[in-house]
Amino acid sequence: MKVVLQRCKEGSVTVDGQVVGQIQQGLLLLVGITHEDNEEDIAYLADKIVNLRVFEDESGKMNVSVKQTGGHILSVSQFTLYGDTRKGRRPNFTAAAKPEMAKSLYDTFNDALRERGVHVETGVFGAMMDIAFINDGPVTLILDSKLDTK
Repeated sequence: MKVVLQRCKEGSVTVDGQVVGQIQQGLLLLVGITHEDNEEDIAYLADKIVNLRVFEDESGKMNVSVKQTGGHILSVSQFTLYGDTRKGRRPNFTAAAKPEMAKSLYDTFNDALRERGVHVETGVFGAMMDIAFINDGPVTLILDSKLDTK
């Protein structure tokens, strides 16, 4: 499971001209799921994300988590994180989980974030989405449950 995490001042997801998810200060998550992902990957990344100290404390040091700030999460499914561009000019997405599996794990992931005490807004799984946000910092991190736990 891969997540591109971006600290943001605000963010929104629009589908067919209608805002379907919107947050103020918090985190924008682009979430990619592969065939090998399971509940362990979800638990690991949910814990990591809600407790990751990427917000500044009173001294200006990144020492506070989204949970501690009371910030929100905007979670967007992003199968293209598993795009393989090593051959040719068109990405290959065979490493991305099939939609049925990916949607189930994506929903479980968002529930796991909520269970850890953070408000979560989402996009619409499988839809063409317009994402708008103001990156704060900028702070952008890439988390990978398969690489991070080794």
